[in-house]
Order: sequence, then C-alpha cells, then structure tokens
Amino acid sequence: MLQNKPRYTIGIDEVGRGPIAGPVAVGAFVFLKPEAKKLFRGVKESKQLSEEQRGKWFKIIQEATRVGLVDFHVTFQSEKIIDVKGLSYAIKKALCTSLNGLGIRPIQAKVLLDGGLKAPVEYINQKTIIKGDEKEMVIALASICAKVLRDRKMNSLSKKHPEYGFELHKGYGTKRHYASIKKYGQLPIHRKSFFK
Repeated sequence: MLQNKPRYTIGIDEVGRGPIAGPVAVGAFVFLKPEAKKLFRGVKESKQLSEEQRGKWFKIIQEATRVGLVDFHVTFQSEKIIDVKGLSYAIKKALCTSLNGLGIRPIQAKVLLDGGLKAPVEYINQKTIIKGDEKEMVIALASICAKVLRDRKMNSLSKKHPEYGFELHKGYGTKRHYASIKKYGQLPIHRKSFFK
C-alpha cells in the first residue's frame, strides 16, 4: 500500500538562540490552502527584512490566518528554562508545542526545518535544511512569525527597563547591552548560564 502523500507542508524556525536576555522562540507555519502562497511572493527570511517590513508581512499572515488560508503558532521558552534545562531542551520543547499548536496530524504533514532543528520522530516526513529560511518560503514565514513576536516581547520589556535598550538590541550581547549590565546589574530576564 502506498504511503499517503502529506497534505500539508509545515515550516519551522527558531529565533533568539544567541541573545543573553529574554526567551527563545520557535515558529511553525503552514499553508492550509495552496492558493495562499501567492500572497507571499517575494517574501524573504526575517534576517533580510527590516523590522518595518517584517511587521507588514506579519499583518498579511494574521489576515490570511483569520480567513483560514494559513496558520501559525509561536512558542516561547523563558530564560529560566534555558538556564535550568539548557538551550537545546528549550528549543526542542518550544518546537513540539508549536507543532502541536497547529493541530495537524503527523501523518498529514511534511515538516521542513531550518538549520539543525529536528521534529519529533512521529513526523516521518521531515527534512532539515541548512539555510532553509533562505530556500523555503514556508520556513521564511515561520521565521518572520517568531521574530516579530519575540521582538514585540523585547520591546515591551524595554518599557519596564528603559536603561537597558532592549528595543534596540532585542537582548543580544551588544556593547551597549554589556555596558548597561555593568552599570545597572543583571535582570531576572538575563540568561545567567550565558555569563559563566
């Protein structure tokens, strides 16, 4: 008997592996209707877009989700989980939650993952692609969802802690960020394990 051809292609990407503060985020994105693809012609992965451009694409994603053309799910794992259980555990956990959040049965899904990511074994049709966010639209869109929502989280943290400049560096270890830590000390949202 022929194996069923997967009905849906899901893209997965993570954002926030490198920062010294804030959560890691994993985005999962799926086209529910093939015709939705034409809405996203010319989309690039999140690193190649400005914050404003990402925001515009995200609005299109939200509208397409509202009318049932696509779906996405972004999961955060906190700096506390990263410190206690490690970054790999945090990313794996977020990835599983985001996949489950789409509500698509593993047998119905082909999963394309960026970089070194892997889906749980029950997703038998999965492929990890180096620089997948540059090669596959569905991964680029997952990357945009994760990046926009993580950036918004960091922007809101910057309002609570304006002296750290989170709205500028989003928690990455820039000179400005390290200078703020030296002057004001670490916050609970700093990843303590990244300073050892």
